[in-house]
Amino acid sequence: MVSTILGRKIGMTQVWDEDDNVVPVTVIQAGPCTVSQVKTKATDGYDAVQIGFGDIKAKRVNKPMAGHFNKAGVEPMRYLREVRVENGEDFKCGDKVTVSDFADVKSVDVIGVSKGKGFQGTIKRWNFSRGPMAHGSRNQREPGSIGQCAYPARVRKGLHMAGHMGDARVTVKNLKLVSIDAEQNLMLVKGAVPGGKNALVQVRMA
Repeated sequence: MVSTILGRKIGMTQVWDEDDNVVPVTVIQAGPCTVSQVKTKATDGYDAVQIGFGDIKAKRVNKPMAGHFNKAGVEPMRYLREVRVENGEDFKCGDKVTVSDFADVKSVDVIGVSKGKGFQGTIKRWNFSRGPMAHGSRNQREPGSIGQCAYPARVRKGLHMAGHMGDARVTVKNLKLVSIDAEQNLMLVKGAVPGGKNALVQVRMA
């Protein structure tokens, strides 16, 4: 079994559990994903499968990728990701990964790219406290001291400063899998997941 499935973040809503409590959930359209390449220890030194997700027109695929899909005998797909498996010989090109494979799973890890926030200061980016707002204060939203004078006479690596915020790979672990809808390929995950609407996410068994 492949432990990961690719999907698209639809948005957030809420459902009610058996105790009539409101549960905030994220709706993910997961799969079906098609195996487009199989790697084994004999051929590649490790066991893995490449899965694809998302439709794309054939004219939008370049020649190297078109040859890759033709060799596997599958339709072109927009996104490809490689997933480690225990025994690659158990799989073949064309196999499907669907939400039904997650029917008995209680919790999942969701991997995505967070929303980009652009260039931000230290208060928003690192949750710094502001300076005094009194008359004459010139340190209201500034970062403060960034180092020492005589030693080490430089700014230390990794210092929290203003800069590019967001647009990074984020993994949210151990989210409860509330329910799945095999007919519509939908998956309801408790809580928020990284990325905006229609963003690509990877859902793996925790």
